[in-house]
Amino acid sequence: MYQIELKMNVENTQAQMRKGVLEYCILGILHQGEAYPSEILDKLRNAQLLVVEGTVYPLLTRLKNLEVLTYRWEESTSGPPRKYYKMTQKGQDFYLELARTWQELQQAVEQINQKKNHE
Repeated sequence: MYQIELKMNVENTQAQMRKGVLEYCILGILHQGEAYPSEILDKLRNAQLLVVEGTVYPLLTRLKNLEVLTYRWEESTSGPPRKYYKMTQKGQDFYLELARTWQELQQAVEQINQKKNHE
């Protein structure tokens, strides 16, 4: 029973950690250039960030509503029109601030874990 509880707790914590960095990762993808949601999902999956469409689409909409992202429609030769997202200037500024915060957080976590391992 303990092993099952431990596994469930670890999986829950891992999911929360992934959710916490998902927005930053999506902005990192869009920092490289515009992309449509399927491309974003593919890049996240290729990086081993296993997410589902139901997580990404609401996040894209929320970022658009915050004016961090904008989008345009483009006709597709292989199906319906595609919605391409890109960052606004506000989005660029937001991304750079998140990048700074990520660096600080990463350094703090590494510092704490290094101290713990050396004691």
